[in-house]
Amino acid sequence: MSAASCLLTEDQFLCSICLDVFTDPVSTPCGHNFCKTCITEHWNINVQCQCPYCKEVFNTRPELRVNTFISEMAAQFRQSAQQKASSSSSEQQVSKPGEVPCEVCTGTKLKALKSCLVCLASYCETHLEPHLTMSGLKRHQLIDPVENLEGWICTKHDKLLELFCKTDQMCVCMFCTYSDHKTHDVVPLKEEYEVKKAELEKTEAEIQQMIQKRRLKIQEIKSSVELSKEGADREIADGIQVFTALKESVERSQAELIDTIKEKQRKTEKQAEGFIKELEQEISELKKRSAEVEQLSQSEDHLHLLQSFLSLNAGPPTKNRTDVSIRPPSYEGTVVRAVAQLEETLNDEITNLFEVELKRVQQYEVDVTLDPDTGHPELILSDDGKQVKHGDVKKNLPDNPERFDTCVNVLAKQSFSSGRFYYEVQVEEKTDWYLGVVRESINRKGQITLTPQNGHWTICLRNDNEYNACTYPAVRLSLKSQPQKVGVFVDYEEGLVSFYDVDAAALIYSFTGCSFTEKLYAYFSPGLNHGGKNSAPLIISPVNHTE
Repeated sequence: MSAASCLLTEDQFLCSICLDVFTDPVSTPCGHNFCKTCITEHWNINVQCQCPYCKEVFNTRPELRVNTFISEMAAQFRQSAQQKASSSSSEQQVSKPGEVPCEVCTGTKLKALKSCLVCLASYCETHLEPHLTMSGLKRHQLIDPVENLEGWICTKHDKLLELFCKTDQMCVCMFCTYSDHKTHDVVPLKEEYEVKKAELEKTEAEIQQMIQKRRLKIQEIKSSVELSKEGADREIADGIQVFTALKESVERSQAELIDTIKEKQRKTEKQAEGFIKELEQEISELKKRSAEVEQLSQSEDHLHLLQSFLSLNAGPPTKNRTDVSIRPPSYEGTVVRAVAQLEETLNDEITNLFEVELKRVQQYEVDVTLDPDTGHPELILSDDGKQVKHGDVKKNLPDNPERFDTCVNVLAKQSFSSGRFYYEVQVEEKTDWYLGVVRESINRKGQITLTPQNGHWTICLRNDNEYNACTYPAVRLSLKSQPQKVGVFVDYEEGLVSFYDVDAAALIYSFTGCSFTEKLYAYFSPGLNHGGKNSAPLIISPVNHTE
């Protein structure tokens, strides 16, 4: 029987109703075979008694008996399948926690390879074989193994969820399309699955791209931190070097001051010691003479006294010391002169420091040109946008929102919203000017008060010799010389705006702790013409990079 069963195909052991291997097979009068339970339930449901396979109608319900031959063949087939499953189970993976197990395996559960949406069961490789080879089972829908297959069944109609309602965005069965979802846009589940899968793949690609961008941003931030650290270390090293030199200069000046004072004191002490030595020697001579005079005055020998008197009366061999004195040295001005010398030395050191600093900020030079759409109608701009001066005639220009209508100002075309930038402006032969940077949203109409609170970070020259930082109240600037060329440096993130006297390599003024949240524009005002006294233009100059 075993050899004979091998000659039969698996399809011959399937019930056409349940599409599974026969259980208690029976034969109808028309010669077709079914599971006894399957055909009985089928005839119990249907009013007409007919063959589900060929549709032959029976006037009376046939009496069904189990076909022992087919039953034995089916049993033989099951045994053969189980033996085959047993022999191959060792080669398959045993189901682990979290994995879907085969529901047919007895004893050790193997890992399921597929789940069947018709049988609502999951199968390992061996028990899946009938679904791959038997024509009836091949029509079943297989998916990757999943748990809770009951979730694939419509709870309302107890049918397979094989459709997707795009209107309500939910899975439905065929019967749902005749009731709650009758007029809705319904597509096969697989079709929507492919659409959603494509969307997920696109989303996954976008997520991976976002991850990559963030990784690059992390790398960029790390590089920025590393550059910041290198800059900080370099700045600390430069600072230590500068302040060490300044400290050494102070200590050297202090030592020189002390040596100068001590040298004066040593000379005074040496002079005093000389005088004291001479005076002590004269005192010794005088004491000796005094003893001789006293001895002679007590002599009773008239001849001896008279003969010795002449030699004693000649007077002692001493100098007149009434004008001898020691004047303490004058120390007035010693400290002042030493401090003045130190100041000169420190100024040289500071000048060298500013020269280095100026060269450093000049590396951030940007090309700045004037924007004629912002200039006051009385201003005259050069064709190249590098010069501006005040004219006496008001031009007829459109009063656009960007233009200054009362104050003789003009902005640059270029804006800056991050990083560092630097430019230089020639102010030679001018008696009035205003320079700096402003934020984009400043007021451009009517009278304007230049303060950081209003979005202006500027300095100015007024009345030919009055320099101010434009704050409220204004800060008067004390400069050693009048700048002929002004450098403007901005560090957006640091909140810093600094102004330099380029020729003197000196810092004029710095706005610190600024909070920039908008675009910044370079700001220029050449001041009024004043009858030709202030006719020289402001000139945006290229930076002269010197070694």
